[in-house]
Amino acid sequence: MILCNKTLECLREIINEKSEYRSGPKLVQFFNELGFNDSYSQGFPSRWLFTDEHLAKINGTPALDQCIKNTFSPVNFIGRIQHLDLLIQEFNQYLAFDKWKLLRREADIVFQRLEKVEIDFGEKKDSENEFLSREFTNVNLSALGLESAITDVLQHRIKEIEKCFSSGSPLAVILLAGSALEGIFLGLAIQYPKQFNSAKSSSKDSSSKVKPFHEWNLSGFIDVAKELGLIQPDTHKFSHSLRDFRNYIHPFEQMSSGFSPREHTAKICLQVLRAAIHEIGDNLPRIRKA
Repeated sequence: MILCNKTLECLREIINEKSEYRSGPKLVQFFNELGFNDSYSQGFPSRWLFTDEHLAKINGTPALDQCIKNTFSPVNFIGRIQHLDLLIQEFNQYLAFDKWKLLRREADIVFQRLEKVEIDFGEKKDSENEFLSREFTNVNLSALGLESAITDVLQHRIKEIEKCFSSGSPLAVILLAGSALEGIFLGLAIQYPKQFNSAKSSSKDSSSKVKPFHEWNLSGFIDVAKELGLIQPDTHKFSHSLRDFRNYIHPFEQMSSGFSPREHTAKICLQVLRAAIHEIGDNLPRIRKA
């Protein structure tokens, strides 16, 4: 199997971050199981560079097939099978351009050869429409029990987001919604450090120690919120979409990708924020008891 660069980039993100956080030593172990003979020492390159280089070396060889099977192996997603299926769905969006499809059959991961490039946007569109159709009558930041000062800041920011959406400023909505969501999660982590620190998907450093909360990225907060049952699977999924869109805060990143924010994109991001506030408010009593 030979994959194009975009598919390899997607695979790298899933290996390094989205399936689990793999530190430098864990990445060395991961690729050594595929036939490499590396060791972790001073001067180790960035994790993304290390993974990119190793994926390029095995591209087109049986080791790449095994790499993908190891990455998506259901045994590594016990208690997170729904998350695994979402990752497979995401990966298949790229893999389709290489005329391959990844399937999970119970505990087995198999490949399916495609005769032509098949892109199924129907399921994604239906999923988006269903998510956007949800109505929230109780979106109350005060119910989250955050510090009053941060609640006031977030409340003001949400009002600004609503104004930006009404005035047709989608990029502002996306960037502000991402920062507000991260602020909410950071505030919750500070309030419930034991629960966030002990989560399997908590953000860790190269020595597998949990990072201080101010060093976590939005992706880590989203995954822990899902693991703790604070947000539902569809909100978890679209929160990651919001996180991806938010990366275009860097003008050169937006330029190189050709990303052009639209009202529909902004609507999804605003809905993510509303859904997260509503669901966290409903589910917080459970983790307060933990």
